[in-house]
Amino acid sequence: MDISRRSFLTKSGALTCGAVSCAVAAPADAAALAPERHGGDPSKRYAMAIDLRRCIGCQACTVACTMENQTPIGDFRTIVTQYDVVDVNDETQTVASFTLPRLCNHCDNPPCVPVCPVQATFQREDGIVVVDADQCVRCGYCVQACPYDARFINPKTNTADKCTFCVHRVEAGLLPACVETCTGGARIFGDVNDPDSEISKVLAVAGDAFKVLRPEMGTDPHVYYIGLETAFEGKVEGQGILKTLQDKFGTGNEEARS
Repeated sequence: MDISRRSFLTKSGALTCGAVSCAVAAPADAAALAPERHGGDPSKRYAMAIDLRRCIGCQACTVACTMENQTPIGDFRTIVTQYDVVDVNDETQTVASFTLPRLCNHCDNPPCVPVCPVQATFQREDGIVVVDADQCVRCGYCVQACPYDARFINPKTNTADKCTFCVHRVEAGLLPACVETCTGGARIFGDVNDPDSEISKVLAVAGDAFKVLRPEMGTDPHVYYIGLETAFEGKVEGQGILKTLQDKFGTGNEEARS
């Protein structure tokens, strides 16, 4: 059942309690509370595989996404975060760096969907999780519910924002901008229901070698990582290189923030 923006505002007290209850529900309960999927092709199930052995941390994917989707300065739909690995005997000594591309995981059991009091966040039948900006009331419940730190409130649109697998490009027969731009060919996108798709073949070759972030959450994420060390499965936060440069040097054009 659709809930209008006006209805939400007039019944905000009751809906707030309901949304909070959803936010703390177990994953199995969240699936039962989620509205039916709609839109998209039900015969397809889109997903992304990221081969960390090929990722060089160049941030081309981040820049491409920013240009394609016109995200605000300092907010990202996808980003490559960097972690320093320190010597266990001397934590002041960095012995290696690890890069981890992150984005919305387009889970089969997305906790962000049932907590939305106006059903602005919903999942299409092809598995892509999207946000209806016309319906969103900026309550932020979906941002808090996401276990992957993959959502933000867009200060320009005043609505929830996130990766959509560049659904507008996918529907036009194109690849997501980050996939098309990846210089190392680390990102593979496609329909996992199609055994002949590139992503299905890559995952078949990888076998048990591919992993997901935070598997203990029971969300069934559809962003798969090849070459992910077990120690980094729970790493959903980190310092984005572009954000570091922005904080250090500024934007060079403060008017761009307004």
